[in-house]
Amino acid sequence: MAINVKMPKNAPEVQKFVEIQEIKNGMAIMKDNSLRAVCACSSVNFDLLSQPEQEAVVNRFQEFLNSLDFPLQIIVASRHFKIENYLAQINELEQKQTNELLKIQTNEYINFVRSFVEFANIMNKSFYIVVPFSIIEAREENFLNKIKNIIGSSKSKKEKFETEKLNQYKTQLDQRVNLISEGLRVLGLKTIPLNNEQLTQLFFEFYNVDK
Repeated sequence: MAINVKMPKNAPEVQKFVEIQEIKNGMAIMKDNSLRAVCACSSVNFDLLSQPEQEAVVNRFQEFLNSLDFPLQIIVASRHFKIENYLAQINELEQKQTNELLKIQTNEYINFVRSFVEFANIMNKSFYIVVPFSIIEAREENFLNKIKNIIGSSKSKKEKFETEKLNQYKTQLDQRVNLISEGLRVLGLKTIPLNNEQLTQLFFEFYNVDK
């Protein structure tokens, strides 16, 4: 299943800067025909670790990065913590409460949580790993070809996307994703590759930030 994310002709000018051409097979296909996989990643409360534990985590993370022969991108998305659904559930319990004292306490709890979240400006943080793959990496190249590609890229010449080889490219991209997942697992982190629906939701939220 593929999800086309091309912008309509009457879209605002800012939407022309969206670099995603299509979402397919759990990948984002960019306008330059490179591929991206995105993994949601868990986190570690670094401040709660002892100094030796912190140093061990930093060293292992450094070793992990040095072991990679391709770039990756780490994204930290911060959003205001939304509690509307939670408070709505508590409010339903309040309405069903027959004990008047408990009903009053439940109402006070709702007001406390709402006031605390607004006062503290609590943010919900999500972590993502973006793993790239370009078509040119799927080919065995000699030095001369690499020079030609560098010159070609300087002229903004785009690599022709070969649809029939998409599965081959995805396999190589998946290998990178598995390598990332295994390396972060040693650090106590879990990663989950996003599917088409999750990728679409993620990019929608990035490009449609609530004011």
